[in-house]
Amino acid sequence: MPARPLAALPKAHLHLHFTGAMRHSTLVALAAGHGIRLPHALTEDWPPRLSGTDERGWFRFQRLYDTARSVLRTEEDVRRLLAETAEDERAEGSRWLEIQVDPDGYAPRFGGITAVIELVLDAAGQATAATGVGIGVIVAANRTKHPLEARTLARLAAQYAGRGVTGFGLSNDERRGRASEFAPAFRIAERAGLLLVPHGGELLGPASVTACLDELHADRIGHGVRAAEDQALVKRLAAECVTCEVCPSSNVALGIAAAPADVPLRRLFEADVPVALGADDPLLFGPRLTAQYQIARHAHGCSDAELADLARTSVLSSAAPQPLHSQLLAGVDDWLAAPGD
Repeated sequence: MPARPLAALPKAHLHLHFTGAMRHSTLVALAAGHGIRLPHALTEDWPPRLSGTDERGWFRFQRLYDTARSVLRTEEDVRRLLAETAEDERAEGSRWLEIQVDPDGYAPRFGGITAVIELVLDAAGQATAATGVGIGVIVAANRTKHPLEARTLARLAAQYAGRGVTGFGLSNDERRGRASEFAPAFRIAERAGLLLVPHGGELLGPASVTACLDELHADRIGHGVRAAEDQALVKRLAAECVTCEVCPSSNVALGIAAAPADVPLRRLFEADVPVALGADDPLLFGPRLTAQYQIARHAHGCSDAELADLARTSVLSSAAPQPLHSQLLAGVDDWLAAPGD
């Protein structure tokens, strides 16, 4: 039977960063409009050649990300980013998006962290109205900053819980900032009923994932692929139904895996670890969400039934409202029941 079209598979997208969601054409246009000179890695040599396995390579990646973030100068820029992101999600079959934003990174330009989150939530609402793609916002703290700043962001997230903020995360270089230092911030978010979604098991090994479970009480792990190196930890993730947000293109671009087939997607999947595929930062890595499902199909030999399971997991692991939840799951069943093209 011919393969079913992956863009038609209903799904949720749980691992996408705010600036990293921007279209490359929009980055170039906004930079030109604001008189910002972009490096060759973001223009002629895009997508850039990256590395995250050493601190120098990670610093370069973060510097490029910060440069890209600098083109967001006005409220209209923020609204454009979210409107276009929602359009892209709809085209890829995603009907629910949880997008991560660190308000500190935008606060100096937009009047503080509260003003940033209110702008993002309002723009997300507009994007949903225009496209039908639901958007939840994850407030993400930065591991490289003081843990007290994370507590401030957790209180902000808690303030907007139930009003568009769905989760609290922790991102940036795992090699800096122990998980235990951020536990008080995660307790604030936990008491507010938010999903707890820290990054772990990307740049560091299984101990990083264990720390996210023990110290941060993670509901999902951003990446988590290095957990595959510890069979006991894999069994724990499966038993506790903790979802790993696996981002194959990102893992390869940053040198975490040498090739798409080396990402331990199937190892986790076959061990019954919940896996949701994500694109991470398409602005810097290139491929978007459907491409991750293509990697699962072609590099890992996933059948359409297995791809449907991945899509179901993305929905079941999300904060999507119940009516949309049910609609998406029914849509996955319909996709699988239909004949391939």
